[in-house]
Amino acid sequence: MRGWEKYVRRVEPYVPGEQPKGNRLIKLNTNENPYPPSPKAVAALQAMEMDALRKYPDPAAAGLKKALADYYGLAANQIFTGVGSDDVLGMAFLTFFNGDKPILFPDVTYSFYPVWADLFRIPYKMPALDEAFQIRAEDYFQENGGIIFPNPNAPTGLLMEQGRVEEIVRKNPDAVVIVDEAYIDFGGESALPLIENYDNLLVVQTFSKSRSMAGVRIGYAMGNPALIEAMENVRYSYNSYTMNLPSQILGAEAVKDQEYFSQTVEKIRKTREETKHWMRKLGFSFPDSQANFLFASHEKLDAFTLFHALKQEQIFVRYFPKPRLDRFLRITIGTDQEMEVLKQFLEKYIRQV
Repeated sequence: MRGWEKYVRRVEPYVPGEQPKGNRLIKLNTNENPYPPSPKAVAALQAMEMDALRKYPDPAAAGLKKALADYYGLAANQIFTGVGSDDVLGMAFLTFFNGDKPILFPDVTYSFYPVWADLFRIPYKMPALDEAFQIRAEDYFQENGGIIFPNPNAPTGLLMEQGRVEEIVRKNPDAVVIVDEAYIDFGGESALPLIENYDNLLVVQTFSKSRSMAGVRIGYAMGNPALIEAMENVRYSYNSYTMNLPSQILGAEAVKDQEYFSQTVEKIRKTREETKHWMRKLGFSFPDSQANFLFASHEKLDAFTLFHALKQEQIFVRYFPKPRLDRFLRITIGTDQEMEVLKQFLEKYIRQV
């Protein structure tokens, strides 16, 4: 070993979904929105003065925060913005999870959580989901240094009703509870109203899914001003200029376009329910997803083999080679046309096996 290598931090990194190249492919592996961003965001990009790019962006992202505050009925000091929800969540780990007690998150969940915990040297425990892949709220009524879970969960897509979410928050007044709501717009009730009653609750959302802006990288957290101030202090100690100017401008315009947002989300919900129907008829089973993806398995089909068969046809889905997950494929909901291509392939594939 070279001398300097002993000072290198060793971690097992998060593995993002494959980003295949080409125009003639169906990409259903990273839960992106198949529809374009708001026309108002597109118009704002076209109208942007390029000379503005030579200057630093507003470190406070005030315009974007105001748009979000107006949309949610909050004050600007209740909102934290970052470069995608991954940046926001990573900053929250760094800010709030600093004790000796282990933090808690499910054993089947967003796989970045243990990566951040290892990177920041945070002890953690992973209560197991039940046999139906549901989070058991009672598992989070134990001593801990903080709690985080997605709702709906990923990769299962299952939603926890708000009463159970509130129970977890109420039972842990001395710990920060983070609810990761990357997929909440596709089904269910946000925990956001609870922040008025619980000063230990942080709700995190993103523009990457329901707002069709994964490439722009905008995430945000909402909570009481003391939580937000703590995150801002850490962020300014690390990097003042995290969000670029185009993201701030496009994000603010997208938030204002409620009509387009609602139409797009409803199209995905409709396609999701139609996909559930025909996939069940083909023999697939899956938790009742309220997100923009399905977590599907088939009694007669090997998931890994099917994953590669789909890939050969330029249809990309997500496979997780992990215990409890390796019988499943996570399939993002695409356009009706994309899902029809998937359906036709699966019908043919099943006839041949």
